[in-house]
Amino acid sequence: MIGEINPQHFENIFPMLTNEVIITNTQIEHIRQRHPMDYERFAGYIPCILQYPNFIVEANKPNSVVFLSRFENDECFRLILRLLTHEDKADYSNSIISFWKINRRRYDNYVRNSKILYSKE
Repeated sequence: MIGEINPQHFENIFPMLTNEVIITNTQIEHIRQRHPMDYERFAGYIPCILQYPNFIVEANKPNSVVFLSRFENDECFRLILRLLTHEDKADYSNSIISFWKINRRRYDNYVRNSKILYSKE
């Protein structure tokens, strides 16, 4: 387990089956290939992103959401999370699909152009 999501953020979005979040070795490798060094440099942010996102927005895949977080040092991140459903196998969990650092302009674009499901702000 890499972290937990706050069930209160999902009250009106998606029926929560568990708040635990995992990341598989396959997805870590995907992140390393697509976003070199982001996982090594920023994985420590993941528990905070999951627990205290600035925004949760609609993803383009079913049963998935995008977490957008901006920290005081102005570092911004995008994390795609696949949510556990009743149709999934019993040993499945909420799972990180991808994660990377984005610039402030892109962060603002995502916020402006996405369907917001949850907002801290």
